Amino acid sequence: MAGVCDDASLMRELRFFRRRIMVRIAWAQTLSLVDDETILQQLSHLAETLIVGARDWLYAACCREWGTPCNPQGVPQPLLILGMGKLGGGELNFSSDIDLIFAWPEHGETRGGRRELDNAQFFTRLGQRLIKALDQPTMDGFVYRVDMRLRPFGDSGPLVLSFAALEDYYQEQGRDWERYAMVKARLMGDNDDAWSRELRAMLRPFVFRRYIDFSVIQSLRNMKGMIAREVRRRGLKDNIKLGAGGIREIEFIVQVFQLIRGGREPSLQSRSLLPTLDAIAALHLLPENDVAQLRVAYLFLRRLENLLQSINDEQTQTLPADDLNRARLAWGMKAENWPQLVGELTDHMANVRRVFNELIGDDEADTPQEEERSEPWREVWQDALQEDDSTPVLAHLADEDRRQVLTLIADFRKELDKRPIGPRAGGKCWTN
Repeated sequence: MAGVCDDASLMRELRFFRRRIMVRIAWAQTLSLVDDETILQQLSHLAETLIVGARDWLYAACCREWGTPCNPQGVPQPLLILGMGKLGGGELNFSSDIDLIFAWPEHGETRGGRRELDNAQFFTRLGQRLIKALDQPTMDGFVYRVDMRLRPFGDSGPLVLSFAALEDYYQEQGRDWERYAMVKARLMGDNDDAWSRELRAMLRPFVFRRYIDFSVIQSLRNMKGMIAREVRRRGLKDNIKLGAGGIREIEFIVQVFQLIRGGREPSLQSRSLLPTLDAIAALHLLPENDVAQLRVAYLFLRRLENLLQSINDEQTQTLPADDLNRARLAWGMKAENWPQLVGELTDHMANVRRVFNELIGDDEADTPQEEERSEPWREVWQDALQEDDSTPVLAHLADEDRRQVLTLIADFRKELDKRPIGPRAGGKCWTN
């Protein structure tokens, strides 16, 4: 960052640095110079380095313009960034989105700048500049696609929240899916300071309950059903992440044990999947052979996913239909040909599916008639969330009328999201 003098040069340097390191990591994976678990860790470390470097430079730039944000006692306030999902777990792909949540400790205002702002304004502006630095496409490309929808209230909520606002939200309105997402949450950068320890201590009771919580099984089953319906609706085929026996089902298997017993078994509180599998084996929560099969399947699927995304630097988990890319994948996976690779993939996904069904089950196989009748209306509800006007239930309406109906439903959903919720039920369909 020594040569960075403004936002434009920051964006350029971030993109050049990412490109250089990504080439090295891709080369190491292609030639199997390091194992697949190390590749995931290196990709995650690269992302964290870029995020923290950009945050720190922009924080200093914002302080020069508006002053340093302080609490009423004059103590400077930092911007803390929670890396969620695969970034938090140290398991990032070659072309992953990065899911982030921004937070700052205490209210107050800036001091020592040309113009004073309250802390909420300061950190919102800082967050906006950080997202732009990472996400905006330029002639040099982009760094990462930034997804902020996992924050409280999603796109309807503030971009950055104080610790007090975060605590109130998760205590009073936190949903099941937010609890699952928070399992992998990890603070980016130096995270052993007092503010970081306070935030971790505040979030831990929301994620890991002191009692054994078996209700998570049905919640995860419901979430899996939502994903399966979305896969069907979007016509996704040969998807190694969302399909039966895919990466998502392995993640659900591991999360069942984390959320049921994690409050009493600290070894289950790891953010990363593979160490948690080791803990599951050590606690004899699954047969040893099942754990071994899940580990092998996970590494196989994640390598295949990385190779898929390396072809065009795009976020995809769908197997290719063309011969050239099939040959590339077969070579990268050390298979003699495409049919052999498909056979190995089928075996791994069948093993995952068997364990998933034995542990969590699947309501999709025996959907009652009433459930089938209600499914099209669930699609309307989901389409409104995703601003998709292709749902067949509304096909008889004119285009403008259909969009108006979906807009009304979307506005209603957003209004519900802002209101307190009683029983903590519900779910979010992760399909990216």
